[in-house]
Amino acid sequence: MWIFLISFMVRYELPRLPYDYDELEPYIDAQTMKIHHQKHHQSYVDGLNISLEEIGSASHPQYITSVLSDLNLIPESGRNKINFFGGGFENHRLFWETMTPNGDGSPGGKMEDAIDVYYDSFDNFKKIFSNTAIEIQGSGWCWLVFNSTYNKIEIISTENQTSPWTLQKIPLLGLDLWEHAYYLKYQNKRSDYVKEWWNVVNWDYVENRFSELSE
Repeated sequence: MWIFLISFMVRYELPRLPYDYDELEPYIDAQTMKIHHQKHHQSYVDGLNISLEEIGSASHPQYITSVLSDLNLIPESGRNKINFFGGGFENHRLFWETMTPNGDGSPGGKMEDAIDVYYDSFDNFKKIFSNTAIEIQGSGWCWLVFNSTYNKIEIISTENQTSPWTLQKIPLLGLDLWEHAYYLKYQNKRSDYVKEWWNVVNWDYVENRFSELSE
């Protein structure tokens, strides 16, 4: 009896947004959202699929977060590309989910409790997060992550499209600080962009994500 092993190509697609391009107005403009999603995010999707093909993706069937969590399993020749395009794909996927037209401005439940424990208050947390974001040199991301090793939340930043998963930290909330995320509306005023972004944070999503991890 012959046994045929069929390898399936792991392919990623551009995720749909949970809202229309203009629904985050006036904080994030529709033109920026459309270009950011259709052009920039799509480029990471395409780059990731090509990079996976180049390393023989059938041997890496896990979802991209698992791949990013152990890049040493990736052939060295393709490691940087997977880090960049894989991070770009997953960072943006989470970015869209953690924003909403109906943001209520503040967390609740376990998320609120954890912020109070580690940052004294939500206002102090916002100040530290915002300062970290504004001070990023060049392009990168600012994150609220869950450090499962120490069972605590942390604020960190990463360069370019590097994902917290590569640091064995689970992203809960991320802010894109590449200029294409804000330049059309805010020009070089990164601090204005950061300040207004708080109005669209989807704390329900972040809270649910954190609750699942901290149980």
